[in-house]
Amino acid sequence: MLQTFQKATEQALAAIREEMTVRKTTEVFLLFTMGSQFDHLIKMALERLGVYCLVADPAKTTVDDVRILWPTGIVISGGPASVHSEPPPFDYLIFDLGIPVLGICLGYQMWAKHIGVEVKAADKREFGPHDLVVTSPDYTLFYGCPRRMKVLESHGDRVEPCPHFEITASTDNALAAAARHNHLHGLQFHPECTETEYGPQIFENFCFRICGARDRYPAQDVAQQKIAHLREQTRDKRVLLALSGGSDSSTVAYLLKEAMRDNGGKLRGVYIKGIDRPDDEAHARQYFGHEDWLEFRVVDETEAFLAAVKGKTSMSDKRLAMKFGVYQRVLEREIQEYAASLVAQGTLYTDNSESGLGYTGGARKAVIKHHHNTGLQFSVPELTPLDDCVKDSGRNIGRSIGVPEALLTRHPFPGPGLLLRVEGEVTAEKLAMAHWIDDIYISELRKWNLYDSVWQAGAVVTVSTHTVSMGDDAGSHAVVCLWAVWSVNGFTARWAELPVDFQRHVSRRITNEVKGAGAVTYRISDKPPTTIESG
Repeated sequence: MLQTFQKATEQALAAIREEMTVRKTTEVFLLFTMGSQFDHLIKMALERLGVYCLVADPAKTTVDDVRILWPTGIVISGGPASVHSEPPPFDYLIFDLGIPVLGICLGYQMWAKHIGVEVKAADKREFGPHDLVVTSPDYTLFYGCPRRMKVLESHGDRVEPCPHFEITASTDNALAAAARHNHLHGLQFHPECTETEYGPQIFENFCFRICGARDRYPAQDVAQQKIAHLREQTRDKRVLLALSGGSDSSTVAYLLKEAMRDNGGKLRGVYIKGIDRPDDEAHARQYFGHEDWLEFRVVDETEAFLAAVKGKTSMSDKRLAMKFGVYQRVLEREIQEYAASLVAQGTLYTDNSESGLGYTGGARKAVIKHHHNTGLQFSVPELTPLDDCVKDSGRNIGRSIGVPEALLTRHPFPGPGLLLRVEGEVTAEKLAMAHWIDDIYISELRKWNLYDSVWQAGAVVTVSTHTVSMGDDAGSHAVVCLWAVWSVNGFTARWAELPVDFQRHVSRRITNEVKGAGAVTYRISDKPPTTIESG
């Protein structure tokens, strides 16, 4: 599947057509991500509407590429650049195509300057919640919104009033907090953030009232079709589900819940412990451990994981050892123990596709990376009801049948888990360190209200060591590398500029509390060239 649109090549257009088929749509929106820490929230807001939103690279996508694709609408995010001092890379002729554009913060300033409006550094910068007053109550973008509402501002530059456009809303320090000019629409605030009241309504209005979109991923209809099919497959049968508590397996659990209601079948969810995050088990127990429609079982395979990766130092070797040496074997054992007739997994279309499976049109697919849940041969038939879904369409199916949002929006976590967060050979001591450090880091991100502002965060126990002083003694302990990224889909990412006070606090906790941790660093590399996970 195409992760980021750059050029309208035949290969890219074919990939887009393929995904349109999967999503059951003929429409596509482009999201130009300009580097805002909130980019992923825009993508999620559009996903919730059920529209197909493709991320576009502003530095490589030209007006000709957009003209060939001709999206239903274009969204341009905010970012750290300044249009008057460091104009971001972008083909400004895209604004002249006539395609509806929603510019958010920097995106708004970009089209405003393009049509001749002055953008300058504000005397009073706006950060945090502010009162927005809508001055054009008939403006379609604010349909269904009150005349006064709270919005989240985060900007130093501002768009000045000008006869070239119509001002549609204002705040105390920004008279032109929202404006329009023909097909160009701009917001100085961030509708993607929860602090903005009626943000979802604004995105709804842009996509369906302004752009005239007709297609929504029919999540409820698709869910009911899948439930009906699963009901017949699972009638009077025992089903074993690999249940991690992530969005995909949780959605499958809820599909099976509806399908197996009064059909004589029984469901057991197996949570495999050992290389998981510290709060994963508690999270899964919270949502599945006390249900009467599912038997929740935890199996601790820590020793098996350590045995499987003993002597292995490369990340690829660890991935394969986890997949075939533990994951497959444990599920097969649980199938036999439960006398299951079927095994279920939250495998997505993209999992199969990236693993070289899921052939389309008879053409061979390259192996991008081996997913732990694909290509496994079990002794019983496998149920993968989401294997025709991509991530967000699977999430929307989950939303349509009542999967709690907390299960759908947790940070991504690799299938091989903490094995990828330890450089070199994984020992019991290093695995325990990785587990403890992750617990400190993620819990503090939540306490400081930073968790939702980043797309993903993690910590790596490196092979590097650092001399430490411990009272009157000294030693050499491991260097820990923390990282966090702002991203939309993981294909590209910017390192997250977490507050220095937060970094200092976390560093002190790790070096004071975690045995064997000698120093803490913070990775400030973007993707590309750096990958998000170190392996």
